Amino acid sequence: MAKQLHDPQAREIIAVIGLLDLYGLPKNFFPANLSGFNDRYAWAKQELESRVGQSNFRQFFAVHELEAWLLSDPNIFPKEVKEGFPASIANPETVNFNQPPAVLLEKLYGAKLKKSYQKPVSGRNLFAKLDPAVAYQKCPRLKEMLDEMLRLAQNAGN
Repeated sequence: MAKQLHDPQAREIIAVIGLLDLYGLPKNFFPANLSGFNDRYAWAKQELESRVGQSNFRQFFAVHELEAWLLSDPNIFPKEVKEGFPASIANPETVNFNQPPAVLLEKLYGAKLKKSYQKPVSGRNLFAKLDPAVAYQKCPRLKEMLDEMLRLAQNAGN
């Protein structure tokens, strides 16, 4: 591997993509005047890209949690859980910081299925069922990241 990094014939790295849960960042990371997810997203993206200081670095965030992408397609969930979804999941990236997607799922799995929502197991099974095109259509920040990745790849191929 090290030889490839120093090989003049090796292809250049076109980008490094960072992906974090916006909800998972410490509350004291953000300036006190930022409370909405759009403001926090824009500020944190600029802040981290500035700190890294490399033109080929792009920072993205799963708004609230990766589970927001799952909520984009209620049909992948057990019927009992799906029936408990609030109307707000029509726009899954707008779920608020008081009840982020994983907390909502934990609550519904407990109440409706009498079992816990476990990110590593439940999440993996649900992601296997998720149609990426549905998440792409309903999650603007996911769309932004995927479009930028595609643009970077296309530009590198030219």
